[in-house]
Amino acid sequence: MAYQQERYVAELAVQRACLLTQKVFFEKAKGTVSKDDKSPVTIGDFGAQALIIQAIRKNFPNDEIVAEEEASSLREDKNLSAEIWRLVKDIKLEDAQSDNVLGGPIASEEAMLDIIDEGKSAGGPKGRIWALDPIDGTKGFLRGGQYAVCLGLIVDGDVKVGAIGTPNLPVDDAAPIDASTGSQQTSTSANGVLFSAVQNEGATSRPLSNGTLAESKSISMRPVPDIAQAVFCEGVEAAHSAQGDNAAVAERLGITAPSVRLDSQAKYCSIARGAGDIYLRLPVKKDYQEKIWDHAAGDIIVREAGGQVTDIYGNRLEFSKGRTLAANKGVVAAPKALQDQVIDAVKVVLKL
Repeated sequence: MAYQQERYVAELAVQRACLLTQKVFFEKAKGTVSKDDKSPVTIGDFGAQALIIQAIRKNFPNDEIVAEEEASSLREDKNLSAEIWRLVKDIKLEDAQSDNVLGGPIASEEAMLDIIDEGKSAGGPKGRIWALDPIDGTKGFLRGGQYAVCLGLIVDGDVKVGAIGTPNLPVDDAAPIDASTGSQQTSTSANGVLFSAVQNEGATSRPLSNGTLAESKSISMRPVPDIAQAVFCEGVEAAHSAQGDNAAVAERLGITAPSVRLDSQAKYCSIARGAGDIYLRLPVKKDYQEKIWDHAAGDIIVREAGGQVTDIYGNRLEFSKGRTLAANKGVVAAPKALQDQVIDAVKVVLKL
């Protein structure tokens, strides 16, 4: 089976990075990280990026990486760099063999900065390119709600592997979720899920752990015989998706259940395991281009769970155009059997 090693490394790398993001959150919650609201996210973003790129470099040294952050600001802000290094240097998986797969500890603060800077690939249609979002859903992260650590492998423009860690999503597929899920979290709560998929191999979920990978199970979107019974997942932030248009689409489809509002690619994960059915990210601004790292992993996880992911015109997302989805507008994800109905409703509401 193809891409099994890539999936394994991606899962372990995301799992280790989630240890860091949770550490940053709990330290921040206890007031030991700077009170500046942006600071905890910045620390988590840079630190998680360093840990994941290190793992990719160790295992796939010739692959390119498209990541959100670069280290020039850190080189100028020595205090922030030192704080990130303090948190990153001791992060390791409790299973030594698994940690060694990822390259073990990063050698030094300078090495950490150099590793962060290896995420500058321009992307494109050829070769092996990893798309990394170290903390997707910054506002969710800050309030203890939903955020995701996301990693996808794109080969010749096609997503082949995806791994997403959602530290605050309930392990129980059937647990009710909303924007506040995870906000009462403790480090021993029953939350934390690692999702992954490989093209043509299906999608899985497993509880996040501190060491080796936990046992996985296959996931799939739930059957929805009547579209009026479907449940929408949408973003919490109005700036990210046109919620009024979403409501109009729901009304046109006869959907009356309240939308589940979550930050981050946790929305893709939720519908992939049947905790919700339809994810709409309708354009808020005409000229906005979605970033590939915000969608690559979620795209393959939903498609491998029996869904379809397209733009508002019904075209597949194109990950071959660089660092953005330049050829697409908006995102519509739904069970394959419902996709055409949802797209038709979107076109009417948006007057396409």
